Amino acid sequence: MNILKKYIYTLILGALCITIHAQDQGSFTGGFQTSANLFLRDSLIGAFNIPQYDRELIGSQTWLDLGYTQDGFDVGLRFDIFNNSNLRNPNDSYTNEEVGRWHVAKKVDKFDIRVGYIYDQIGSGIIFRAFEERPLLIDNALVGGRIIYDLSDNWQLKAFTGRQRNRQREISSTYSGTVKGTSLEGFVDLSKEATDDQPRKVFTLAPGIAMVNRTLADETIDQILNEIAGYATDDQVLPKYNTYAFTFFNTTTLGNFNWYLETAFKTEEAFFNPFKSQQNGILGKFVKESGTVFYTSLSFAKSGLGVTLEGKRTENFDFRTNPRLGFTNGVINYIPPMNRQNTYRLNARYSPATQLLSEQAYQIDVKYRWNKKLSTTANYSYITDLDGQKLYSEIFTEVYYKFKNRSTIKGGIQFLNYNQEIYEGKPQVPIVETIVPYVDYLHKLSRKTSVRTELQYMKIGDDEKAEAKQDYGDWIFAQVEFAMAPHWSFVVSDMYNVDPGKASPKDENGEKLSLHYPRLDVYYTHKANRFSFSYIKQVEGIVCTGGICRLEPAFSGFNFSAQSNF
Repeated sequence: MNILKKYIYTLILGALCITIHAQDQGSFTGGFQTSANLFLRDSLIGAFNIPQYDRELIGSQTWLDLGYTQDGFDVGLRFDIFNNSNLRNPNDSYTNEEVGRWHVAKKVDKFDIRVGYIYDQIGSGIIFRAFEERPLLIDNALVGGRIIYDLSDNWQLKAFTGRQRNRQREISSTYSGTVKGTSLEGFVDLSKEATDDQPRKVFTLAPGIAMVNRTLADETIDQILNEIAGYATDDQVLPKYNTYAFTFFNTTTLGNFNWYLETAFKTEEAFFNPFKSQQNGILGKFVKESGTVFYTSLSFAKSGLGVTLEGKRTENFDFRTNPRLGFTNGVINYIPPMNRQNTYRLNARYSPATQLLSEQAYQIDVKYRWNKKLSTTANYSYITDLDGQKLYSEIFTEVYYKFKNRSTIKGGIQFLNYNQEIYEGKPQVPIVETIVPYVDYLHKLSRKTSVRTELQYMKIGDDEKAEAKQDYGDWIFAQVEFAMAPHWSFVVSDMYNVDPGKASPKDENGEKLSLHYPRLDVYYTHKANRFSFSYIKQVEGIVCTGGICRLEPAFSGFNFSAQSNF
């Protein structure tokens, strides 16, 4: 198998090299990205006791993408290099170099054929999504083949099969289970054309139906059976080789309204539920149940007003290439998050990860532009489990105003509740309650220079059991950014634990410490190239990308990154 892989890689690389000499006949593209950390031990904030701080000192990760297209022919290759990297596991070190992705594709009449590493999704991704989230080193590519057939200009039939990449091992390995799927998607235009008396009335449908099958390998079945054998008789279940997931989805556009609806069903399978107790009292066991997801989104936009309503119900939809895996490993699908994706440092400190087994949520987002200078935003989200236990809620408001001199100011306030016990696995802690007012002011000094300042404050609730502030307590965050377009940007910020809580660092006498977490960034951009150099001291916290989250430990050190597209 390794010989075959090397042969394929050699052929693809050879094809890429040859095409460099034939630029007038096709298109050659590429991208380079690298990031390196210099780790500075700081036991006071918890930045210690991993290999990088103790002995390795420097860690890096690098990606090089190469691609070529010509006359419907598409070939691509990506090289991945990791040297003492903590990106895959923030508490460990990883070193490897390999071809991280390759594909060969060809458009033949109405057929689109692709083999290699495939990134794709069905509907919103509820039953299948092969994707990459590089900031978290999540690369759930499907390694196999896919064929798409255009039934007509508006209807498309798709089929694929393969195995999912296993990022827990070396870069090019795959999980043993197989994934197969097919979908039919289309577009129907029922709009009424404009007449002398009536404007055009838009009415379109974009329906789809799909099925995905996952087949477990013999070794996986044996491992599950061995684990279940230790259960009490009434707790034992029998795993199944094949599990099927079905979905129907549709987007309806009617005038200024847009309505998306998707409903999915997963057949009965054995999966691990960490919240179910065995008869002997041990928490966590394999159960055998079917799963469902209902998701809908309704939006309206007209005359400066935009309103979006979302709702979701998830039950037992943990769909993996191997049910023994946990966290984000081996997940075949993607269930959309149901909270606002915040960007400010303190607003985004507590962000909820999508719950695959039990979640019921809704969200409303309203935006209104009063005039060319003034606009407002309000958002409300609420998440519980299916038993009604509160997991998360947020009220977010923002006001934006543009001055005559082209300077702008925006600010608002956020009220948030966050179930830290569920999202971070911290036992017997109260729901975190925060209030975060913030303001952001941008002043244009000239056509090419500007100064932007941020000021945020987090007021957190009390932990009555610990007789202290919840978690790390109250924070204040300040940032100043000076930009000289189009090349330079300088950013200085500090996050100060103004009123420390029960989780804050303590001195040798057990007294809680009020610590600074400063950061300095220098950015340089030239055409398609971007470089940055940073000094960072960062507190432990949740990092999320599109509803996929993980707990990151504290960091202390320098970072250099570079990105280039060609």
